[in-house]
Amino acid sequence: MDVFLGEWLNLLLRWAHMVVGIGWIGTSFYFMALDYTLMKRERMNPGVYGTSWQVHGGGFYHVEKYTVAPPALPDVLHWFKWEAYLTFATGLGLLVVQYYVHAEAYLIDPAIMPLTQWQAIAISAASLTAGWFIYDGLCRTKVGEHTVLLALSVFALILIASVLYTRVFSGRGAFIHVGALVGTIMAANVFAIIIPNQKKMIAQMIAGQTPEARFGLVGKQRSIHNNYLTLPVLLMMVSQHYPFLFSHPHSWLVVALILLSGGFIRHILNRVDAGDDWDGYGWALPAAAMALLAAIFVTAPQQRNVATAGAAVTDSQALAISSKHCTSCHAREPSHPAFREPPKNVSLETVAELRRWGKLIVAQTVQNRAMPMGNQTGMTDEEREMLGRWVSGGK
Repeated sequence: MDVFLGEWLNLLLRWAHMVVGIGWIGTSFYFMALDYTLMKRERMNPGVYGTSWQVHGGGFYHVEKYTVAPPALPDVLHWFKWEAYLTFATGLGLLVVQYYVHAEAYLIDPAIMPLTQWQAIAISAASLTAGWFIYDGLCRTKVGEHTVLLALSVFALILIASVLYTRVFSGRGAFIHVGALVGTIMAANVFAIIIPNQKKMIAQMIAGQTPEARFGLVGKQRSIHNNYLTLPVLLMMVSQHYPFLFSHPHSWLVVALILLSGGFIRHILNRVDAGDDWDGYGWALPAAAMALLAAIFVTAPQQRNVATAGAAVTDSQALAISSKHCTSCHAREPSHPAFREPPKNVSLETVAELRRWGKLIVAQTVQNRAMPMGNQTGMTDEEREMLGRWVSGGK
């Protein structure tokens, strides 16, 4: 595919992913908040669990929630499912366009595991599928009957996947796959559990039977899981723009801290919506803050990587290193098949350009070691140190 058209496809998929993702997250947040605002009132229809009065857009709304189901089906029933399905579909499209088509650049790091393109794709697809089945199996066992134990088990599952991904893919590829795994679990919850359970309840009503409450309880459980996973998965999905997250040698620890901080923040927001007493959930705020501070500490750049002592590095040596490892992508006319223009419009073909982008070079190449992507050119530690010394000393 032409690089220019490929970039447009990437952009349109990313745009669509954002739009439908916002819709899905919005409904998740809204219905969680709605559940927490339901109140028992003196006059309620038979079978109603609680009601909520709301105001928005210049109008008033009166919402009822039934304990299991209404006595009769309404003529029109609004479903909330396509947001989740389209979020998964567009996310999968992005994974294909960005990471499968250009696996050598974004997904594979020969220094970690010398995979072929098709081997990397097969591992990716198999791991995402296996992750869902393991998660679903946990929920269906006795573990699923204990909220805290299940939460710890899912947390452990994601961390184990994180460690395995870092042993197979590049740092960038590993981190995005953690996000893809969580996103797959969330979308499959809607497709394979929540919506089918709702359809089973409707089928029972049509057959003149009393709907089984367990279908609704299981659906609610998975919906809560999705709600708590939303904030962590959002950060992991944008991680590719922040190499300090995935270039850490123990990036699984960064994943753990993101899961904790995002989960605690979501818990605070949920309890605020529920109108709970601060004393009952206030502990989550310092816990979230500590997790975020720990993540910042863990990902702090190692300044010792930029050596200032040693033999002087000449301009021609710096240019030679850039020509060997950087300009296939960072040139006005890149030779790398994945790019038609230099990424972020950063060209590194002259001494002046190297000086202009010196701080970025140190951060991405010397400290984070995120560049070259997947270290396709085999840049050595000595070359990184020389480039860092040239930037720091000017020569």
